[in-house]
Amino acid sequence: MSQIHQKASLPGCPSCEEPLESGDLFCGACGYDLSAVPAPPGDRPTVAVTVPARRAPEAPAAGVEWPAASVTDSSDRSAPTHRPADLPGVDSGGRPLPTGEPAVRHDEPGGAPVPAGAGGTSGDFELAAPDPRTTEHASAGAPVTGAKVCVACRSGQVDSDGYCENCGHAQPRERDHMEQELGSVAAVSDRGLRHHRNEDSFAVSSTALPDGSPAVVAIVCDGVSSASRPDEASAAAAGAANEALLESLPRGTHPQQAMHDAILAASEAVNALAQEPGRALEHDQHRQENAPACTLVGAIAAGGLLVVGWVGDSRAYWVPEDRSQPPARLTEDDSWAAQMVAAGLMSEAEAYADERAHAITGWLGADAYELEPHTASFKPDRPGLVVVCTDGLWNYAEAAGEMAAVVPPDAHRRPLHGAQVLVGHALDGGGHDNVTVALLPFAVAARGAGSA
Repeated sequence: MSQIHQKASLPGCPSCEEPLESGDLFCGACGYDLSAVPAPPGDRPTVAVTVPARRAPEAPAAGVEWPAASVTDSSDRSAPTHRPADLPGVDSGGRPLPTGEPAVRHDEPGGAPVPAGAGGTSGDFELAAPDPRTTEHASAGAPVTGAKVCVACRSGQVDSDGYCENCGHAQPRERDHMEQELGSVAAVSDRGLRHHRNEDSFAVSSTALPDGSPAVVAIVCDGVSSASRPDEASAAAAGAANEALLESLPRGTHPQQAMHDAILAASEAVNALAQEPGRALEHDQHRQENAPACTLVGAIAAGGLLVVGWVGDSRAYWVPEDRSQPPARLTEDDSWAAQMVAAGLMSEAEAYADERAHAITGWLGADAYELEPHTASFKPDRPGLVVVCTDGLWNYAEAAGEMAAVVPPDAHRRPLHGAQVLVGHALDGGGHDNVTVALLPFAVAARGAGSA
């Protein structure tokens, strides 16, 4: 903004400081010429301070003639000429540059060296640059060979708790999403959208009975979140039950007895977790310190029989291949809601709408009141599909008809795809819990002519 210049008002003579009158041209005391008072400086507008743009070295300022480089030094000798190969040089870290070896370029992590000059880059001056993911934190200790590297910063080493030692980022756990297909049986487990970890586990397997006929097994376990180390409890139970069945069925043990014994073996495996020195309880002031615990549900298809066993509120459903036939739920929950319904105190709809509905009354764990393995044996007369799942799925398809409606029509032929669809149904519904489902197709041998 411009400023308007105004004549200065002088209170006294600049020479002798004698008071002046308005309109005086000369000082009455010393005769000083007042018209000689310097005018105030002109306007100096405020301007933005900018840094001049750096001029490219190959474009010198116009009108400047740079002197030619001297061909001799101060001793009148010819100035030496240095070629790139005459001096070893160092890189930005002070390390000697490689000599006598072709330069290489790494385009991808762990990729094969690419000859210098490939990709349109001149190989005369290109040198192999150290990978920042492996050198950036070298002073703090490079990741151990074979150790997991953080998926976020790609440089820090992942500690035993699953966190990056450099940036602290939590790493995806292997159990966040698991899938397995084994012949005609398949299972899928997912962490869901609300939980910080997957506390479910499963096991699918197959073996042969003494007569050579197949036996197919599916076990699903759901860790009790209010207990300590529920993820370890479910994994231990699923593994122990599966191993027990693979050991007893080939010996000729009846499938229903084998299932009962497998549940007992799973209970012992979970109980053992509470007996581990120093690991029985989680040190969390906001959590009640309970022993590791989980629920279990399993199914066996063997010798024309379908056997299910369970403890807790994980379930098994029967979905006929012919969808015109009615589906059925094969298990009864060990839960507060089931007790209210069984006692006739509430309807099923009222009980499962109550906030106490999912309080379980039976589980596997050292603090379980009394272990009561439930088993049931069926002999289906038609082919169908057994849905073995945790409440993370059946919360979104509680009734047998609702479950049958979301099972894909071809699930008995494509069990893995069917399990994926069911997990997706739970996630689309909100994914409030971990979701695990195993699909076990049940085939019925065709009857021969003249059979009853």
